Amino acid sequence: MKPVKIAMMGMTHGHTRKYYQTLLDNQKLDWVASCAQDADAKKTYELYKTGVPCYLDPEEMYKKHPDIEAVVIASANDRHFEQMKWCAEKGIHILSMKIPTFDMKEYDEMIAMCDKAGIVCQVELEMHYNSVVRRLKKLIADGAIGKIKAVQATNITLSPVWAFPWQGDPKASFGSVVPLKKADPRFRGGALCDHPHIFDLIRHLTGSSFDYIYAEVAPNLRDGLKVEDMLMAVGKMKDGTAFLFDPSWSRLEEKIKVPGPGWERFPKRMEVNVTITGDKGMISCDCFGPNVYHNGAPNDRYTVQYTYFDEWVGLIDEFVGCIRNKKTPLINLKWHKETIQAMLGCYESIQSGKIAKVG
Repeated sequence: MKPVKIAMMGMTHGHTRKYYQTLLDNQKLDWVASCAQDADAKKTYELYKTGVPCYLDPEEMYKKHPDIEAVVIASANDRHFEQMKWCAEKGIHILSMKIPTFDMKEYDEMIAMCDKAGIVCQVELEMHYNSVVRRLKKLIADGAIGKIKAVQATNITLSPVWAFPWQGDPKASFGSVVPLKKADPRFRGGALCDHPHIFDLIRHLTGSSFDYIYAEVAPNLRDGLKVEDMLMAVGKMKDGTAFLFDPSWSRLEEKIKVPGPGWERFPKRMEVNVTITGDKGMISCDCFGPNVYHNGAPNDRYTVQYTYFDEWVGLIDEFVGCIRNKKTPLINLKWHKETIQAMLGCYESIQSGKIAKVG
């Protein structure tokens, strides 16, 4: 299979650096260029010494690399629409970071322009390719626990806002400045906007759709944030499956501008734990268990070395396969839209203090 000539755009998303190893090592890809959002993003990119040229103007990048076939959009959420439009106009396939947009009008326009251009647009939700999740899905499909009755899941991390300030900016993260609720000084755009994974996984595991949802926010752990960092959500799927989700920034971090070893504080940088209860049994799993923990460099302190790049390998393999074989990826724009609608339902519930109907 001929390698796909691929580029990256934006370079300000928290997942950006996780692609470097995969894009360089995956034999199905030929990483030819990057385009940073600004000089600061380019300066940070250059610290990783990928050897791939980086530009500040997408048109200059495209002029020098007119053979680009696909782009990883690694930018602030509110930049996705314009960058998708740029790609669609040039017939370039898209791998979009996990939130395409929270604006449903924009979302429908994204779907329309990608369909018109005949390009692949895959949404990056790497948890689908996690070996633990794949094993979990197989066990469920094989009937190991019978019919699913309930799902409890955490997607808790440290806060990325110090290294990626746009994630603490309501406009850049949520797309518009919307108060969380009456008499609350915070706005939409925090931890919930960073953690769609478990909302997406319950649909992936059950094959069902969201029915209704109720959510509440807690006081923030961190001073100075304009957005939420702690919340919970409960609800039911249309097949009757109950769920309880914790998508919070409840792990503490060092406030450093370039993420790396020593960023996290004890006990762990992130946890994605899933417990599935069925009418014949229960399965509980830690999706980020196989990591290395040590005391040492760079600050003689607790450090985590993550070992989960296999997820990005599977994600890229599907993306390339869809481009070369003219297929639709599992996590496409149309499929993912309901996940975003459920997250909007959480914000609606927080604002109203009532249950929100999804869809």
